Amino acid sequence: MSTLVNYSGDNEFYSGGSLCSADLGLMLALGHADIYCPVSKRARISGPFVVEERTKNPSIEVLPNECLFEIFRRLEGSRERSAAACVSKRWLMLLSNMRSSDIRHTNLSAANGASDDRKIASADEDVEVECDGYLTRCLEGKKATDIRLSAMAVGTSSRGGLGKLSVRGSNPVRGITNVGLSAIAHGCPSLRVLSLWDVQDVRDEGLMEIARGCHSLEKLDLTKCPSISNKGLVAIAENCPSLTSLTIESCKNIGNEGLQAIGRCCTKLESLTIKDCPLVGDQAVVSLLSSGNTRLKKVKLHSLNITDFSLAVIGHYGKAITDLNLCKLGHVSPRGFWVMGAAQGLQSLSSLTVTSCIGLTNPSLEAVGKGCTNIKSMCLRECECVTDSGLVAFAQAAGSLEYLLLEECNKITQTGILNAVSICSKLKSLSLVKCSGVRDLPPQASLLSPCDSLRSLSIRSCAGFGSRSLAMVGKLCPQLRHLDLSGLTRITDAGLLPLLESSKAGLIKVNLTHCLNVTDEVVLSLARLHGETLELLNLDGCRRVTDASLVAIADNCLVLNDLDVSKCSITDSGVDALSHGVQLNLQVLSLSGCSMVTNKSFSSLRTLGESLIGLNLQHCNAISSSRVEALVEDLWRCDILS
Repeated sequence: MSTLVNYSGDNEFYSGGSLCSADLGLMLALGHADIYCPVSKRARISGPFVVEERTKNPSIEVLPNECLFEIFRRLEGSRERSAAACVSKRWLMLLSNMRSSDIRHTNLSAANGASDDRKIASADEDVEVECDGYLTRCLEGKKATDIRLSAMAVGTSSRGGLGKLSVRGSNPVRGITNVGLSAIAHGCPSLRVLSLWDVQDVRDEGLMEIARGCHSLEKLDLTKCPSISNKGLVAIAENCPSLTSLTIESCKNIGNEGLQAIGRCCTKLESLTIKDCPLVGDQAVVSLLSSGNTRLKKVKLHSLNITDFSLAVIGHYGKAITDLNLCKLGHVSPRGFWVMGAAQGLQSLSSLTVTSCIGLTNPSLEAVGKGCTNIKSMCLRECECVTDSGLVAFAQAAGSLEYLLLEECNKITQTGILNAVSICSKLKSLSLVKCSGVRDLPPQASLLSPCDSLRSLSIRSCAGFGSRSLAMVGKLCPQLRHLDLSGLTRITDAGLLPLLESSKAGLIKVNLTHCLNVTDEVVLSLARLHGETLELLNLDGCRRVTDASLVAIADNCLVLNDLDVSKCSITDSGVDALSHGVQLNLQVLSLSGCSMVTNKSFSSLRTLGESLIGLNLQHCNAISSSRVEALVEDLWRCDILS
């Protein structure tokens, strides 16, 4: 029986003398027959020797990991190590588990390696920052695997490793595990920012590897990591003293113990976010805030089982806090908010956001205003226990207030808002969103002082707000620059025109989205009175706006760069007029849903496209696809939606 001898490559030759069949059989039996035989002269084996065909792995693969490890640690530079990592998954995983301390350097090899690293860094156009540890990478969804993390760790080691890593989601079959995080810990000792979102299989061991290998970690974000517990967080606290920002969200196994360790060890912590963690209670908040050298400036506490005691601690010890966000704290009573304000410790607080907290009532809101004398921004969302009297009392106490947002605070009426606006002499921005208690009332503006400081007014989706209320607001706010009235279906020209006439500073941005009763008269007045300053105008859904408005805009709005007339009654004539506005410098134009704009507007759109960077032609059914394609080809600088 004859068998063909394995052919291992065109350049491999047998350099010895002749081989007899016995010698060949012995070599085959030992697995060392790597010889070249011409095709015309095949080697034949006869006698008792029988050879089975088999596929052999390269001989170096038979080496144990310990031997390969010793070889890899003697590679002179990162270029060589990166090349070796491309050979196989096994080599990649071995290299990714090598720490920098494992690599054996000689003086010559170290110099050569450093030279190679500089060459690689200078030749790589994707390097975002030249310093070590400032490279940024993000893995999302199916791309998030241990193999990719390992490749990143080895590939970036020549430049100090990654400085920022974000993992969002995980491959459902080969997702991120402790192995991938260990590779990052070994190869990226300069890691400063780590974000893990919705990573189900990473456990405490992986986070502990990060803690042991990345002592420069400054920001850590753990969101929906159910397998990480206090053990991993304690390791971070004990090994990463430079931590300045910590976010823990929806991590059901992290509780007081881990956060207490953070409070003891991470004295540089400045930003803290804890959300939807059922095991976190008062003990954690006390530990994080009660230390005398706390530097916490930004604190967000959402959906936690904390009580009045935590808010009392915040009010007493939060002397450095500038931004405080409290949301859905169902176990906090009015006394908790009252004590937080009365403690007089939040003197640095400039921004406060309270969302859906039943403990915030009129007396407690007034106490917060008196205790936080430097507060500039106040956001109240879904605070059902706050009424007009509480808002006015807060406005009187908070003399530095500049920004006020009320969203779904349905017990606050127009009376409370107008009185608060007239009291706040420094108020720059007022936003009302979905406040059903705001309704038209008899005129009372003559009894109130105007707010000359107010520059931005936003009243969105307040169903009861009508023209009578808008006219009163206009008299109180003569210096408006930004106006957003989107979703106010009840307002008409009668309410808008007085506001436009009373605004003396010159409006810059106006949003009238879905103001169904607004007509050309408002746009003509707006263009005439504020055309020299108007930069953005949104008329989306204003069906009573016609070509006459575009003519006025083309003639008067000298600096307008963003115009939205989606679903308006615009025709080809209006687009043509717009294209002949010699001083018009539009950058963004939306004609979405303008069914009366046809192919006749092709040349006008091409003229406008000379300055456009964005054009929306979605649902313009009268414009053919061939014309749209021609526009796409001609206006190569413009992003066209169709």
